[in-house]
Amino acid sequence: MPVLHDYLTVVEAADILGVHWETVKRLCREGRIPAEKVHNKWLIHKDNLREFALNYNEPRRGKRKNKAGKRGLQE
Repeated sequence: MPVLHDYLTVVEAADILGVHWETVKRLCREGRIPAEKVHNKWLIHKDNLREFALNYNEPRRGKRKNKAGKRGLQE
């Protein structure tokens, strides 16, 4: 059995959570997802991700809207 069998990468965790991989990196940096940084990569234990996912309910931000359209209506 491989040593890292119970660990996920940032990309794998992002796929499970349904968010962008950079969001997972930020959550690891902030300490909101318990993770270990090994050779410049974050490794997240499956149990830690499972526990985090139960309580994770951050709103999706999405793309910023173009405000130029609103100015055009005022003219």
